[in-house]
Amino acid sequence: MENPNFFDEYHRWYYDTNVWKTTKFMGINCQKSVSDMWNYQEIIFELKPSLIVEVGTACGGSALYFSLILKSIKPVSKVLSIDIDLGMVPDVLKTDGHIELLKGTLADEDTISRIKELRKIFKGPLFVILDDDHTKNNVMAEMKILRDILTKGDYLVVEDSNINGHPVLPAWGDGPMEAIEEYLLTYPGDYNRDLAREEKFGFTFAPKGFLIRN
Repeated sequence: MENPNFFDEYHRWYYDTNVWKTTKFMGINCQKSVSDMWNYQEIIFELKPSLIVEVGTACGGSALYFSLILKSIKPVSKVLSIDIDLGMVPDVLKTDGHIELLKGTLADEDTISRIKELRKIFKGPLFVILDDDHTKNNVMAEMKILRDILTKGDYLVVEDSNINGHPVLPAWGDGPMEAIEEYLLTYPGDYNRDLAREEKFGFTFAPKGFLIRN
């Protein structure tokens, strides 16, 4: 069996060297682990969602990535990407009819209403990625909001649960990992963990964060 310390060491190297901050998709910054991104395209192919909701747009590289993959698998579909600041998003995303950019937070009533509207238009599974404010309270609040949005078979990824010493940024304080753990204790029947996805490439920026809605 592989030495788990090896994976943690590689994970810390990958994170602490900031290589993920210089990773680009079609020239646009995409601040994620490339192994997670490969997992995501496999999830999209198998799940065939009609709607992808990304909370945390940043520069938009991941939104474009999701859009191109989803469009090739399921043409009648949409990517909704949400952020409080869309100033770093290039024009190529703003003019892409398959991508809808929404300024705000998941907690905004307008955001919740828009997701529910899009679910009625684009019927089928939903894939959600949480990647914005990495504090425990925010992630917990977002997961609670999703209780009324996600239905059986939908897929949720809570990113950056690797911070606060899991195994990176040990001084961060309670973050996504602690939110996931508390949520699953509070609502134990809501999700099944997708351990096969989580463990497939040896490390992930979303430990315990690959979740399938029951």
